[in-house]
Amino acid sequence: MLLREKIKIFLEEDVGLGDVTTELIVPAGVKVRAKIVAKEHMVVAGLRELKTIFDMVGARSSCLVNEGDEVPPNTVIAEIEGDGRAILAVERTALNILSRMCGIATATRRLIRKLRDAGLNVRVAATRKTAPGLRYFDKRAVMIGGGDPHRFGLDDQILIKDNHIVIAGGLEEALRRARSSASFFKKVEVEARTVEEAIEAAKLGADIIMLDNMTVEEASRVMEALEKMGLRNKVLVEISGGITEENIICYGKLKPDIISVGELTHSVKSVDVSLEITEVIGAQQHS
Repeated sequence: MLLREKIKIFLEEDVGLGDVTTELIVPAGVKVRAKIVAKEHMVVAGLRELKTIFDMVGARSSCLVNEGDEVPPNTVIAEIEGDGRAILAVERTALNILSRMCGIATATRRLIRKLRDAGLNVRVAATRKTAPGLRYFDKRAVMIGGGDPHRFGLDDQILIKDNHIVIAGGLEEALRRARSSASFFKKVEVEARTVEEAIEAAKLGADIIMLDNMTVEEASRVMEALEKMGLRNKVLVEISGGITEENIICYGKLKPDIISVGELTHSVKSVDVSLEITEVIGAQQHS
């Protein structure tokens, strides 16, 4: 139900009071068949959403590939049959969601493959840096690409950030407050901006330490210090901030547990997909 409600909002935004062009050109009641085509190499994601959109306007959709499949250019992803006006009215919304989700899944898969090819078994995660209203779609696309969604929202996990520490008067007090009231199954993660903060967080018993916007050299110093202190196996280490396809191997070689990549969702490169009408069924004749 939640998915349909989100899609309804997207359709209301695009369709408004009606598709005036289609209503003037396409006769009412005309049935058509169409196909959705991948115009470039991609990891397929968003088929559930695609099917839901066409279901909402009474069109029948048949997916010819599976989510997570890597497909070459000119692959037919799905076939659609239904009312011509309805299909054209939702075309752009369907393609926008599909192309964005496929783009995110493709980028995620590419980063994971790059790490695995280098012999690095580091988990790639998303962040909360998503456009409002699109988090469900973006996070699901990351998962389809093989990544970890990280927190879906603020209610998922305790993550103590710099402003929490400032307001609490220090990291130790912030951790104390979090531990004293949180449920036992909620892990506590601390965002560390310096080597010293990271070591302090580990000593104070944080479950996860996020090394935020650290250089490779700074992150390396943290990892070495944790090993020397016998703390490395007692804490998960996440590296985040400024991670790109160009530098992810450098950070991966430090062997953190997680690398979170904001650009997967805040700088999305959508892939090229198209909807093409393949057949008009029972079109009205005009004299």
